[in-house]
Amino acid sequence: MPKLPLIEQGKPFSRRQLIKLGLAGAGVAGAALALPSLTRKQIQPAKIPPLSNEAPVVVEGFNPMAIVRDFDYGTVKKENGRTIREFRIVAGTTKLDLNSAVSFMTWNFNGRVPGPTLRAKEGDRVRVIFLNNGGHAHTMHFHGIHRAEVDGIRPVGNGAATIYEFDAEPYGVHLYHCHIAPVTRHISKGLYGMFIIDPPKARPPADEMVLVMAGYDVNEDQRNELYAFNGLPDYYMMHPIAIYQNQLIRLYVLNLIEFEAAATFHLHANFFDVYPTGMTLTPTQKTDVITMGTAERHILEFAYRYPGKYMFHPHQDAIAEAGCMGLFDVIES
Repeated sequence: MPKLPLIEQGKPFSRRQLIKLGLAGAGVAGAALALPSLTRKQIQPAKIPPLSNEAPVVVEGFNPMAIVRDFDYGTVKKENGRTIREFRIVAGTTKLDLNSAVSFMTWNFNGRVPGPTLRAKEGDRVRVIFLNNGGHAHTMHFHGIHRAEVDGIRPVGNGAATIYEFDAEPYGVHLYHCHIAPVTRHISKGLYGMFIIDPPKARPPADEMVLVMAGYDVNEDQRNELYAFNGLPDYYMMHPIAIYQNQLIRLYVLNLIEFEAAATFHLHANFFDVYPTGMTLTPTQKTDVITMGTAERHILEFAYRYPGKYMFHPHQDAIAEAGCMGLFDVIES
């Protein structure tokens, strides 16, 4: 990547600088490149059912069934002996049919809600090249430890770009989101995603999955009318997530429901081990329901003993029945 000594991190680029980075033009809209498949297999060697051909794509590039196991490890480079993980993120707008009666204009990262699940290892250098094509000023604010100039609170105007670069620390389950006021509106429109930092020593093999809980204020009255896991209400009720019997599941769960004080996550017919904020290597409790405030997240680990379909949802029935509900389809291994 060309060096840009005159550009301060966190400040927008000029068009000439965008051209140098190869960001001016239609080619930017694609999602970030994935790490080679060999590395992915090393990280995820567990037995995982194949992706169902019956699970429909909602809009081009947005498939909640793929999102559940999709981890973006970036483009890996070596610079001065250090591992650099480079991600390219584009803010945009996408019309999404939440159900047969309600359409919603999302603000999003890389054309999907939630945005890509970015993943690095503690100690890696993270470089995020961010282009804003969203029509409004947007940013990317990362939870974690970094310098003030890359904290993602300085607005990036429409058509402008910036670089966020920092060390991946500490290990755990984090998140990123737009931090333009009113932040609640920018998040509830879809500008959020999960950011996982793996510990130096990898966790044991598991079928790893992401579930992000969020709400939709469809009439802008600062109340949610619909809720969803990974962007689309009731998707995993209509298209259950297949998992294998007796296979360890590692679930990365994030609550980004705005306008609600808290939400719970409940698993039917089972219990899970809890790793708070993913910042421990040993569980702190075992339960079948956990309460999370907005932006709170955890790793939950479990395995199903018996085949069958089992529900997961918040234990606030109004939230669950308005779209935040799904099924695990446990199949014999």
